[in-house]
Amino acid sequence: MDRFFHSVTLDSSKCMGCTNCIKRCPTEAIRVREGKACIISERCIDCGECIRVCPHHAKRAQYDHLEVLDRFRYKIALPAPTLYGQFNHLDDIDIVLTGLKQLGFDMVFEVSRAAELVSEATRRMMKEGALKKPVISSACPAVVRLIRVRFPDLCDHVLPLASPMECAARLAKEEAARLTGLPREEIGAFFLTPCPAKVTDVRVPLDFESSQVDGAIAISEIFPKLTEKMEHLQQVEPLQGSGVIGVSWASSGGESAALLNDKYLAADGVENVIRVLEELEDERIRELDFIELNACAGGCVGGVLCVENAYVAKARLQRLRRYLPVSRNHLPGDVPQGMRWEKSLEFAPVLKLSDDMEEALQMMSDIDRICGEFPGLDCGSCGAPSCRALAEDVVRGEARKSDCIFVLREEIRSMANVLESIGGFIPGEKGRGKETT
Repeated sequence: MDRFFHSVTLDSSKCMGCTNCIKRCPTEAIRVREGKACIISERCIDCGECIRVCPHHAKRAQYDHLEVLDRFRYKIALPAPTLYGQFNHLDDIDIVLTGLKQLGFDMVFEVSRAAELVSEATRRMMKEGALKKPVISSACPAVVRLIRVRFPDLCDHVLPLASPMECAARLAKEEAARLTGLPREEIGAFFLTPCPAKVTDVRVPLDFESSQVDGAIAISEIFPKLTEKMEHLQQVEPLQGSGVIGVSWASSGGESAALLNDKYLAADGVENVIRVLEELEDERIRELDFIELNACAGGCVGGVLCVENAYVAKARLQRLRRYLPVSRNHLPGDVPQGMRWEKSLEFAPVLKLSDDMEEALQMMSDIDRICGEFPGLDCGSCGAPSCRALAEDVVRGEARKSDCIFVLREEIRSMANVLESIGGFIPGEKGRGKETT
């Protein structure tokens, strides 16, 4: 399996080479070459920023469709709490959950239930002093992958607990097996995802050998079908089983508040996340116990696979929480082994210039020199996100200095001056040239 599989894909036929995407990518994973964008696979963290900003809809996310349910005898829906914020005038979460059963799912297991268990496990581990502070949340897979490729010194700060999605899938399958007596391979669990990063996390997890989730279906894909079912319900089943803590995970700050500790920081939006990680790496953040980071603005409610404005969805969730208890789910004993990572987070040196230290130092020197020849405008006209990125591409042999339009203009002007000086060509009036005699 491709270690760097990513769910974000590019439709070249729709790409106009506008360079919007290259400016927003947090890992400089996109270039525009020969008039078309291209994604550097090993750098992509599937944050979905390019999908968000592409005016031509050339970037899109791969995800599973409802037809994937046909592969299993027993189907479990794993709705993210973000889903509840997509519906206007919703006053009962059970309406959504019953609608999912009407869509063809045999069981609904809320991810917010597992979120409450992860919050409790985090509180226990922090109290025991088993985690390196400040602890960085591992709930957002885009942030975890960002740390993996850009911030190697922070890898051991990431919370080594399974995400609520993974915990929910494991618990739901165990419950379904007890109820039905079916073998685990005939039970399918499907996450209703707000973002492409979760799709990648299902296909190629970093923390486990394989995911317990059998498919990830976009909220935007299921929303219209689910809305129709909800409008025609004859009876609503009492299925809701989480509280304020679990539902709050849908928006930024919800996970942090569940720790019952005021020494935390919550940041959302990939640019803000990078700023926090840089300060943390430089050891300018020392006084905090926990750091919650979400790549999408507003948290999961801001995912590109949602249908509603992030802040509208957040406001709706705040209204829904008024009717809920604080928490409904608790760990019966110690933190179970199944919640802990099977693999530690390891740095992926995808940005390394060379394995040979001497060669890498020389390449860095060349990059500095070449970058100094550029105007420093970071305009993106060359197809790279910055002048330094273009200099790096030149050193790697993937671009030319003349890809910079300012360098190219100077080269043309210099060539014209040379031709003029030798009497072979004199630029004529109105853009036409004339031979000298």
